[in-house]
Amino acid sequence: MVYTRWVLPTYSIAQREIVRFIRQPFRIIGALGTPILFWLLIGSGVGRSFQAPQGAEISFMDYSLPGALLLLVLFTSIFSAISIIIDRNEGFMQSVIPAPIPRITIVLGKAFGAVILALSQAILFGLLSYAGGFPWSVSMILPALAILALSAFILALLGFATAWPMDSVQGYHGVMNLVLMPAWLLSGAVFPPEGAFAPLRTIMMLNPLHYAMSALRHIMLPETQPEPSMLLCVLILLTSAMVLLVISGYICRFCSPK
Repeated sequence: MVYTRWVLPTYSIAQREIVRFIRQPFRIIGALGTPILFWLLIGSGVGRSFQAPQGAEISFMDYSLPGALLLLVLFTSIFSAISIIIDRNEGFMQSVIPAPIPRITIVLGKAFGAVILALSQAILFGLLSYAGGFPWSVSMILPALAILALSAFILALLGFATAWPMDSVQGYHGVMNLVLMPAWLLSGAVFPPEGAFAPLRTIMMLNPLHYAMSALRHIMLPETQPEPSMLLCVLILLTSAMVLLVISGYICRFCSPK
């Protein structure tokens, strides 16, 4: 009963997301291209004017790598939710909604599919960065993947909650671009909160992506001594995931899609 009502539908929806992504190679190029360009162009351009945190001897290329990874996860996770609108317009969602399964399995299937896609691309990007000279170690890999997976899950849930009531892909793009790029910029990916204007620093402290960025720097660049602590970062990310899961489940259960 648990398998047929929970595991099977979740797995089937997640698998469908992965198969759809593989059949659209330009999505892979687009998702990987932006973070790579950010890392190479901004990393090279800002490199000479970058001042490493006190006591740390790192280049801006290394300092900006966690931000590029988070940007990759952001694009993949958020824009995977576009499939919700497409599935509804094509009639697929109308066949899933009446099925005798908990609505939360739709949310979990979409989110887990996005997480798998985001992690697979993050691994590929990590290999490219290793070839580019970043000193990855075995002790970094699993913790970094865990933080990226949790971040992807949070972003996928945010995308689901936004896309479910909408009927326009263009409208979804507009809303996400308005919210997500500022959220990423205010995560600490480009500049640390310590040097930001006071109101911006407050916004950064309220931004869940800031804690994902800090956690990645704790793992990948411990010499930068990021704040807040790793424990607080993980707790805030877990809390954000739980809150968004409840919100997404409620929206899927009680809000009729257009």
